[in-house]
Amino acid sequence: MRASTLALAVALGGCATATPHGLPPVSVTATAETEPVGTAAQDAADDPAIWRNAADPAKSLIVATDKKAGLYVYGLDGKVKSFIDAGLVNNVDLADMGTAGVIVVASDRNDLAAAKLALFQLDTAAGKLTALGIVPGGAGEGYGVCLHRTGGQLLAYSVLKEGAIHEYRLDLSATPGALALRTFKLATQTEGCVVDPADGTLYVGEEDAGIWRFAPGATQGELVAPIDNQHLVADVEGLALLRETGRTLLVASSQGDNAYAVFELPAMTPLGRFAITAGIFGGAEETDGIELAGGNFGTDFPDGLFVAQDGHNQPAAQNFKLVSWAAVKAALGLD
Repeated sequence: MRASTLALAVALGGCATATPHGLPPVSVTATAETEPVGTAAQDAADDPAIWRNAADPAKSLIVATDKKAGLYVYGLDGKVKSFIDAGLVNNVDLADMGTAGVIVVASDRNDLAAAKLALFQLDTAAGKLTALGIVPGGAGEGYGVCLHRTGGQLLAYSVLKEGAIHEYRLDLSATPGALALRTFKLATQTEGCVVDPADGTLYVGEEDAGIWRFAPGATQGELVAPIDNQHLVADVEGLALLRETGRTLLVASSQGDNAYAVFELPAMTPLGRFAITAGIFGGAEETDGIELAGGNFGTDFPDGLFVAQDGHNQPAAQNFKLVSWAAVKAALGLD
């Protein structure tokens, strides 16, 4: 959701209300950026996912959505490897399923009354996606999606725009399917979600309320990080999770003031905020989707990769900024 397009100045007694800002973020700059998405002059780029090439980290890939057209595969140099026409796809996630390959799932909103999950397989050598099929995602408009591999099974969470969240177990056979496991609901518009791979805990962003946590199997959640105009300024958008030695971090896009909040789990302890400011590749503003992956990604990203959608990027179409996680940790004093 574009915060600035919704935040209109309201005159009260001759004075306009000020746009809220959170605690001052530290600044980092992008090390690289992707080529713009193909849909120009619109809110089109939305959400990234990262595949890390353990054998050759510099050849890792980013899968990202143009929500008006389909999915791109980018290299770490930001160049387009491939594009697949998938129509209106909003969020994306991926999981390495071993012998089944790298599975990519996007929230399909081509039918606004019937959400779908679009399944693809990523050819990691060629950097290309192959469509596997489309499975149900719940009654309503598809918006967010996140995955959780548990054993040999792949769980998908289909987050609908009006607040419903559907949990499915995906069938990755020749004819893909989805078995409904759990449904729960938040009160207002939702989108971003992420799962803790260690225990299956689900985190969901309710855009105007904050971040909710759902224990495995639970249908009632806990609001663990409310919109407070300090750490989070509405809208709460993309969520990303990173398990490091000795700690687990949750990062959220605080879209309302162009920042990213970092929390330590499980207590949701705030560790600081950062912003991607102007550098060689420009800053990032009004960010929707984000992704964070740890490990070595080559000389430019020696200790993790953070990717953020840039909702501006004028005069070109929207794109995605790539930031060294080592630079973020140094700026926040997290080393």
